Amino acid sequence: MQNLEIGDKVSVLDDDFDGVVVKVENTSITIETSDGFTMTYFVNELIKTNNINELNNVFSSKSLTSVLQDKTEEKKRSFVKEKKSKKDDFVLEVDLHIEKLVKNFRGLSNFEILNIQMDNAKGQLDFAIRKRMPRLVFIHGVGEGVLKSELEFLLSKYDGITFKEASYQKYGIGATEVYIKQNVDR
Repeated sequence: MQNLEIGDKVSVLDDDFDGVVVKVENTSITIETSDGFTMTYFVNELIKTNNINELNNVFSSKSLTSVLQDKTEEKKRSFVKEKKSKKDDFVLEVDLHIEKLVKNFRGLSNFEILNIQMDNAKGQLDFAIRKRMPRLVFIHGVGEGVLKSELEFLLSKYDGITFKEASYQKYGIGATEVYIKQNVDR
C-alpha cells in the first residue's frame, strides 16, 4: 500500500481525474481536482503522480515498444488434437433419390418407387448395424414428406436407434441422421 500525504499529486485509477490530496483519513483519501471539486476515494483507487519518473519506474520493467511488439506479434498456438478412430469419422451416407438407386425409373408407380427406396434404406440400415457403424445419414429430399415419414416409421421399429434431422449446413433440409447404439447385439 502506498503512503499518500497532503499535497501529493494523484490520479484516479478507474476515472479520468487528477488532483491533489487535501485530507488523509485511514484508508480514505480526499482530493481536490483541477476543476476545484473535492472527491473521496480509497487509497487503492489512487496512484501517486508527484514525480513522473516514479511512475515511469513502475512500468520500466517493459518498455512501451516491447509491450506494443508483444501485442502485435502473432503467437503460435499449440493444439493437442484428440485422436479419433477412423470408424468415428466415417458416416455412411445413403442417398434415397430414385435416380441414384435405379438406372431407369420411368414407368414405375409412386408405390413401386417408395418400395425400392424403403428396401434400400432397410438394407443399408441392417448393413450399418452389422458393421457396427455408429451413425449414418439418409438423404431423402423434401418432396411431400412421404419417404421421410416412412423412413421414420421404419427407424422407430428398431431398438437402440435414435434419429434426428441431419446437419442443415451439410445436407440441407431433406436428410435424417441415424445414431446406432453400439452395445446392442443383433
